[in-house]
Amino acid sequence: MDRPAKQRPLHVTIISDNPETRDGLEAYLRRAGVATRSTRSTAPLSEVSAMPSVVVLFPDDFDAASVDSCLRSLEAKQPQTLPVVVTSTPKRFDAFTSGNRSLLVIPKPAWGWTILDAIRGCLERRRAP
Repeated sequence: MDRPAKQRPLHVTIISDNPETRDGLEAYLRRAGVATRSTRSTAPLSEVSAMPSVVVLFPDDFDAASVDSCLRSLEAKQPQTLPVVVTSTPKRFDAFTSGNRSLLVIPKPAWGWTILDAIRGCLERRRAP
């Protein structure tokens, strides 16, 4: 009998300048069995996490240049990481979702369960042959 391929455990890093958002999502994800870490800064990226599976960024909390820099850095330095933005302006990220770039954009309002379901769905599609 074939065994399923061993999957890397899910680790989510949350980047938000809003403590309620950060703490609330982190608590929800931990209750759901997801390893989490959070920060209120988009830089330096090395402080975010050595090998996160997912980085959830709330870009509305930061200036556009630091958000763009963070996303470009993730793409260049951690291409296996799924970047997720939760935003009230999803169209702003069209340039990041075109071509081969991998970015999951979730429009606000979004709750912990919708974010986690979207992440899991995206990761499953990535693993599909």
